[in-house]
Amino acid sequence: MYPEAQKPALAIFDLDGTLTWRDTLVPFLAAYLRAHPRRLARLWRLPRSLLAYAGGGGDRGVLKARLITMALGADARAHIDAWAQAFVAAMPARGFFRPAALAALEDHRRAGDRLVLLSASPDLYVPHIGQLLGFAQTICTELRWRGDRLDGTLSSANRLGEEKRRVLESLRALHPGQRLVAYGNSASDLIHLRQADQGLLVNASGKARAQARRLGLATSDWR
Repeated sequence: MYPEAQKPALAIFDLDGTLTWRDTLVPFLAAYLRAHPRRLARLWRLPRSLLAYAGGGGDRGVLKARLITMALGADARAHIDAWAQAFVAAMPARGFFRPAALAALEDHRRAGDRLVLLSASPDLYVPHIGQLLGFAQTICTELRWRGDRLDGTLSSANRLGEEKRRVLESLRALHPGQRLVAYGNSASDLIHLRQADQGLLVNASGKARAQARRLGLATSDWR
């Protein structure tokens, strides 16, 4: 048993821009389309969806679902899963992950902390990333299926902003007495970072850094 002061923490990592250098969803979809070029014809609806979102009348979760449906909708679960596993297995060699982020992850692992991956990206591939990096738990945006075929609409909330805060509070309730350490990279992550016992904003824009300072949150750069 750990003394109370030394009890392992919950270390909660965001994915895109925190553990990785960049977004993962667009490269995933782009690679799938390159491997399945006939699906490119479905993208005729993309400009309208982007315009609706850019004009302020769109929802980020809805846009995400539409992009996924255009690229992968109605494809078989086994086929998508096998393709996603191969994509994720190639991510280290393709330089997706920040070395400093992986070092922080290993520090928490050596300390005996429970590692949680919390991402707004979809469950098509994020659980495979969680498995690759040795996370104990992966929480991400979930998609709906119609039997064995991908529907593409969201079956969970988009794990972003306030939803990440709700997830963090659920984790606190499930692990009473454990310290919550959270990492994120965007202004929307400040909502849950400020609720953690220790929150760190990494790799963020100047504007997000300024917001973090006003909230009393530390910032850093992971390279």
